[in-house]
Amino acid sequence: MIQLIPAIDIIDGKCVRLSQGDYEKKKVYSEDPVEVALQLEAHGIRRLHVVDLDGAASHHIVNYHTLHAIATRTGLTIDFGGGVKSDEDLEIAFENGAQMVTGGSIAVTNPLRFLGWVERFGPEKIILGADVKNRRIAVNGWKEETARPLMPFLQEYVERGIKQVICTDICCDGMLQGPSVALYREILAQHPDLLLVASGGVSGMNDIRVLHEAGVPAVIFGKALYEGCITLKEIEQFIIQ
Repeated sequence: MIQLIPAIDIIDGKCVRLSQGDYEKKKVYSEDPVEVALQLEAHGIRRLHVVDLDGAASHHIVNYHTLHAIATRTGLTIDFGGGVKSDEDLEIAFENGAQMVTGGSIAVTNPLRFLGWVERFGPEKIILGADVKNRRIAVNGWKEETARPLMPFLQEYVERGIKQVICTDICCDGMLQGPSVALYREILAQHPDLLLVASGGVSGMNDIRVLHEAGVPAVIFGKALYEGCITLKEIEQFIIQ
């Protein structure tokens, strides 16, 4: 069964969503991310994807207090990303309750440091964040598109020990128009043992079922939940079926 991983994206300590990574298209869904996390946990969710959008934009971790609050008040497994650029950022994330940390921009701009983290903490704790726009890697809160094509980028890191990848198609993210199923099928065809986490575009439970049928191990979703396209009851029923 595909693992359901709701996302809590944080700006100014609040739960928000962007559209296609555009900070100008921010919508606040809750003033209290901890309450959101508690509701999700009560309906069977076990893992949470927490993104520090302030951190992603400012190149260092910012909302670690919110991370700490979620970690101490719930039993959720948290993977955390956004602005983790230095060894100090990584330590702050783990000290404040993250069980896993996603490195996105750092894997592009400083691969030696990122691989050092994988070696030090293991591939179970360090996730590769592959944010994609037009099949090329994007960095720094999706504000910059690089010339790095996705597939060789993934190949390089899989060869170096990465086991878990969160792949976000930016063109789909926050648009509620369906995920990039064909892209995920292609990735899994080349890397069948990869713990691939699909992200971006989920508009309802049917999209999640399609990803499950495609063999995708896990999916991150946010806007569909906050806009009511996916209900907590639907999540609960899907998990227990």
